[in-house]
Amino acid sequence: MSPLRKRMLEDMQLRNYSAGTQRSYIHYVAEFAKYYWSSPDRLGLDDVRNYQLHLIEQRRLAPQTVNCFVAAAKFLYTVTLEMPWSETQFTRLKVPEKLPVVLSAEEVAEFFRHIGILKHRAALLLCYGSGLRSSEAVALKPGDIDSKRMLIRVQQGKGAKDRYTVLSARVLTLLRQYYKVQRPMDWLFPGTKARHSHAGSYHSTGLSRCGPSGRNLQTDHTTYVAAQLRHTPAGKWNGHPCHSSVTRTSAHRYHRPLCRRNTTNDHPDRQSTGSSQ
Repeated sequence: MSPLRKRMLEDMQLRNYSAGTQRSYIHYVAEFAKYYWSSPDRLGLDDVRNYQLHLIEQRRLAPQTVNCFVAAAKFLYTVTLEMPWSETQFTRLKVPEKLPVVLSAEEVAEFFRHIGILKHRAALLLCYGSGLRSSEAVALKPGDIDSKRMLIRVQQGKGAKDRYTVLSARVLTLLRQYYKVQRPMDWLFPGTKARHSHAGSYHSTGLSRCGPSGRNLQTDHTTYVAAQLRHTPAGKWNGHPCHSSVTRTSAHRYHRPLCRRNTTNDHPDRQSTGSSQ
């Protein structure tokens, strides 16, 4: 790891930036240095501007992506390198506002009818009905479901913030059906690496009316689909359904330039454990 990269990481850690932000900033700075084949501390504002034009004209990246690079460059030069440059010297692109295509109630009902796996249907309906992000849904535990007050406790969501969101009766009914079949212990929607012990009683939860089951779970793709149905409880969209910031592609792209580690064992072969319907 280069001294500049290490110092930039330390500066972000001192400010308690999230791991995702750290990966993103390091990625964009690494691509910036690679474009000029030079260390960023030898480059200046004109180089930043020309690279920004390259991203817009040649690579045709979205304004949000270009603005991510601008934020990374601004942090590098104004914080890590302590350059006497103002924020106005880092030009950000105007992001166009677009209305998403909102499905009708009949289309939404038809969509959920075609989700055959109970686990997937429960996770997606939870995201849709309670306005959860995909990362927040997969981080839920059974104890986060408060059926008495019809609330869901989201712990350390986006921005490392806790919050409560609403729980509809329809979502609660489906979650109880799912809990009765799968009986999750640690996480509400665990993956294949999770191992559960069904012996003994479980702590009080809003799903505790359901009975036990010892069925295994198979790999799911909930985190990559739930963002397409990300609604607020009031029925308004939190983001465009086709432009989720949490995708397999972006996460994999940011991961490699950061850690520079051997990724041979990052994606071990996984075997399906059977149907989880």
